[in-house]
Amino acid sequence: MTELVNASIQNNTGVLELNRPRALNSLNQEMIDGIHQALDQWRDNDEVEQVLIYAPERGFCAGGDVRTARERLLEGKDDEVRRFFVDEYAMNNAIATYPKPYIALIDGVAMGGGLGVSAHGSHRIITDKAFAAMPEMAIGYIPDVGVTYMTQRMVGKRGQASPAVAAFIGLAGYHLKPEDMIWTGLATHFVPSEKADELREAIIAKGVEEALAEYATDLDCEGSTIKRYIEEIEECFGESSWDKIASAIDKHQGSEFYDFIQELIAPACPTSLVAAAEVYNANQHVQSVREALDNELAVGTMAYQHPNFVEGVRAVLVDKDRNATFEPTSTAEVDPQPYRDALEH
Repeated sequence: MTELVNASIQNNTGVLELNRPRALNSLNQEMIDGIHQALDQWRDNDEVEQVLIYAPERGFCAGGDVRTARERLLEGKDDEVRRFFVDEYAMNNAIATYPKPYIALIDGVAMGGGLGVSAHGSHRIITDKAFAAMPEMAIGYIPDVGVTYMTQRMVGKRGQASPAVAAFIGLAGYHLKPEDMIWTGLATHFVPSEKADELREAIIAKGVEEALAEYATDLDCEGSTIKRYIEEIEECFGESSWDKIASAIDKHQGSEFYDFIQELIAPACPTSLVAAAEVYNANQHVQSVREALDNELAVGTMAYQHPNFVEGVRAVLVDKDRNATFEPTSTAEVDPQPYRDALEH
């Protein structure tokens, strides 16, 4: 399909190999088009019984190529940026509604758009090298790619879904360890990293279920930070808006949990916190990932059109000084009503 996504059919498996290692496999327009095109071709192809996506080197996928999006915005090419997000979300929906097993093998970083091409799959296999995050708060954007929908409905070892855990992951920008990913249900299976290549070959040779029966192992999740703080997370991040979440967090002043949250949200854009909380609340009640993606697009468009996005991407990914100047400077100055209005489209 494209040199950046090597698509092939191997023994009844449609294989998607991400091949942009210098950019940690960040998704650009070409990659999104390539993945979506392959999925469309394989959907009704009886030769293809399952789809496997992986990256042979440098982790899995560090997200969408927002550096290029920033460049296009500065050039006045807003239409190209909108096309990028519209096409990416269409690809996410195609994965979420795919009629065949869709297997993601995550042996390293999976952030932002990297979760968009993995978290909606039927099988989300991680290794001890895996970690995941939705880091959009720090770049003046919002969690997207359908993750605000999927994470509110995932069920892991805890045995129940949690909108509060989902909101915590996105609003706090927390980096999930393997233990967090398995415990929450973001990941479905665990294999040691040294077995990842063997597992991939077995999936292609034998099918995913037989391969997992041979290679998947249990992971002790006692080290999960989310599990450790689950009561506080439920109490605080289960609220319906950022001001209510912040008020609930403030009740924990003086505690280890309070300090933990304050450190996580310190780099967050105030506008993003308010906007994203509204998206999570709205997507708790929608009936499909497509509806959720439409909500993300509505609010996300408002976010990337705001100067905070250009500034946030500059600080995190261009100059890398991690010293963004966001306006307004506090969440108290951000009016949530425009985002609520956008979500009522």
